[in-house]
Amino acid sequence: MTDWYFYEEKARKAGFGAVCGIDEAGRGPLAGPVFAAAVILPENCPIRGINDSKKLTPKKRDVLFDEIEAGAVAYGIGFATEKEIDTINILQATFLAMSRACAALRVCPDLALVDGNRMPDLGVETRTIVRGDSLSASIAAASILAKVSRDRLLRRIDEIYPQYGFAKHKGYGTAFHVAMLKKYGPCPVHRMTFLKKILGESAHG
Repeated sequence: MTDWYFYEEKARKAGFGAVCGIDEAGRGPLAGPVFAAAVILPENCPIRGINDSKKLTPKKRDVLFDEIEAGAVAYGIGFATEKEIDTINILQATFLAMSRACAALRVCPDLALVDGNRMPDLGVETRTIVRGDSLSASIAAASILAKVSRDRLLRRIDEIYPQYGFAKHKGYGTAFHVAMLKKYGPCPVHRMTFLKKILGESAHG
């Protein structure tokens, strides 16, 4: 069984006060922003059921989203737009979203635990944890906030561009999404640099 607070407790024993977890959602889709969230959980966190967002049902994620917002010491949500992704590449855009999420915290963290093995420049001491969303409660909480925030935005985008089916696939490259891209061409929220292999020379921005 995972000790969800091992990394947070280890950091506090090392002298760090506020420890935040950071994760992203939406690096792989063909459309929409990439989101990130930063969460500082209380030491004796009352929130039950926190897990890697990918292992939770949409309904459970929505419930936990509200509980995390209400119960966290602090949280921040940030994103980088599809235009920024096309301009600076997806990795740098992900780092930008993480930086914005961290900056949105109302409590400045002493340490940031980041999912993955790439180190963003957040202006605070940072440590990466591979598969952190399955090992750290604060990173898992951040994964939930980022995922739910992005999914909600994609449902709103679906109302503007219903032909692509964004509400269902959230911008990922499903067979239906690719078929609609070939039929209608890209819309303003598509990541043009992601479409070159699909649309060839017609993908330009």
